[in-house]
Amino acid sequence: MKKNQLEIACFNYESALIAQENGADRIELCENMQLGGTTPNSILVVKVRENLSIKMHVIIRPRGGNFVYSDEELTEMKQDIKQYKKLGVDGFVFGILKEDGSVNKKQNKELVHLAHPLSCTFHRAFDVVKDIEKSLEDVIDCGFKTILTSGQGINVEEGIFTLAKIQQLAKDRIEIMPGGGLRSSNIELLQEQLEPTFYHSSAITGKTETANPEEIKELKNFL
Repeated sequence: MKKNQLEIACFNYESALIAQENGADRIELCENMQLGGTTPNSILVVKVRENLSIKMHVIIRPRGGNFVYSDEELTEMKQDIKQYKKLGVDGFVFGILKEDGSVNKKQNKELVHLAHPLSCTFHRAFDVVKDIEKSLEDVIDCGFKTILTSGQGINVEEGIFTLAKIQQLAKDRIEIMPGGGLRSSNIELLQEQLEPTFYHSSAITGKTETANPEEIKELKNFL
């Protein structure tokens, strides 16, 4: 039987250690919290990998802003995937859209293929797609294993009914991972509406970029 698990978005080395020490099942490593997370530098990736025994996914996002990328940016993303595969990461997190708000299947497939056999998560670019149902099918067709989304809401609470709908449509073909403003204060509400899944939180509870160990423990208590 499937069970709930917890992924912590980590913006620095300290958060990664805190996540592991307090029961997280996996981390998503990134930098630049104010930009919503961008590709971490290789020194950080190596340092975290050397000191972490839990699974570690790395975001591949060359800049903040929209999710439409130039050929140069796509090349940069490919190079990062090639390099980080060699460093022993467990998966990648990215998402590419077209100007019209649809999923760029060609570019996403190239990256998923390059990442193989590591698993790929389609990140919160999904929160700005125009057609949720078609985009879900496109993401599945690209070979992603997970979609990280707030259900197109400002946060997971606002997107809760959309999350439930996407999860129902996805069936067992892809995992729907709620993320965006997820905290111990609202995770119970989500569990009432959703099937068991991975939950995603930065577990940050103050003016800092570092995860709060007590918040991670609280999140795990609910799972």
